[in-house]
Amino acid sequence: MKEKNMTTDIKNISAKFEQWQPNSEQESFLTINSLECHTGGEPLRIITSGFPALKGSTILAKVEDCKKNYDQLRRALMFEPRGHADMYGAIITDAERKDSHFGAVFIHNEGYSTMCGHAVIALTKTAVESGVVARTGDVTKVVIDVPCGQIHALAYSQNDVVKHVSFQCVPSFVYAKDQQIHVDGIGMVQFDIAYGGAFYAYVQASSLGLLLVPEQQEKLIEYGRKIKQAIMPQFAINHPTTAELSFLYGVIFIDDSPNQDVHSRNVCIFADGELDRSPTGSGVSGRIALHHAKQQVAVNETITIESILASPFRVRVIETLIFAGFDAVIPEVTGDAYVCGKGQWLINAEDPLKYGFLLR
Repeated sequence: MKEKNMTTDIKNISAKFEQWQPNSEQESFLTINSLECHTGGEPLRIITSGFPALKGSTILAKVEDCKKNYDQLRRALMFEPRGHADMYGAIITDAERKDSHFGAVFIHNEGYSTMCGHAVIALTKTAVESGVVARTGDVTKVVIDVPCGQIHALAYSQNDVVKHVSFQCVPSFVYAKDQQIHVDGIGMVQFDIAYGGAFYAYVQASSLGLLLVPEQQEKLIEYGRKIKQAIMPQFAINHPTTAELSFLYGVIFIDDSPNQDVHSRNVCIFADGELDRSPTGSGVSGRIALHHAKQQVAVNETITIESILASPFRVRVIETLIFAGFDAVIPEVTGDAYVCGKGQWLINAEDPLKYGFLLR
């Protein structure tokens, strides 16, 4: 008897897989769509539809609404199996201010952040390329409301593609200089605290025998967590105007760069042990405030700070001012972003792991 030919055209097999649709009669699904980007290697999942509209007249109020009513969706979108321990996202909202284009709530593995430069860069690029903000020639202004305030960005285009983005951060300032604390398992740690839309502790990596290379990622996460946990109960952090911004977001390790024409390297450990793949936009904003306060950089002097992947941000002080009693600066940060995919995420009410989990 002739053996049956089991060979099937792989295109037909693939086409059938693509035709899969949720069975809405048998199961209940929530569908959330996203645009997937990265800035300097750091992911950004832009939530484009399906997430409930957040209520509140300010972005901070919308954050509270999300915490209270939809935090399980944050976990579903950031945690495994749809995300991972270092995932990052932005929920698009309506604007808080009349002269802003839209708002954004930033989400991650631990909760919500007050500012995110890498997200601003990706949001600005995609807002212009998608037509959310009408292009005005080679340079287009995009204004975004975020939890720490209003961010003004410029998208620089060539042949309708946004090649890089610059944004002006909120007033950034040094909160505490030349501090030290004993950290169990590490020893005495010297640090400064500065604000660039979020508060960070800045530590020289070499003083702890750390190298800012991918091979030391686990040790960097361990040290970053321990230092943050040691500082938080010992050093009160109070934003001078907005109580909701009054917390230590992360620890930034600093070291020299092996690359020519690069000022230095940053590795930021933030939230619950997330390692930023980019140089950290709010982090370099705080750093430039720190360098200016120490008279290490002048106004309009641009320095390049790179990440653990050697992806660069350029940053400079474009203005000095007094902000709520602090000597402050307005930083300008420049970087580039790329779109790397589109997602459709299904949250099945029958799935016992529908809201995700984390295994690092």
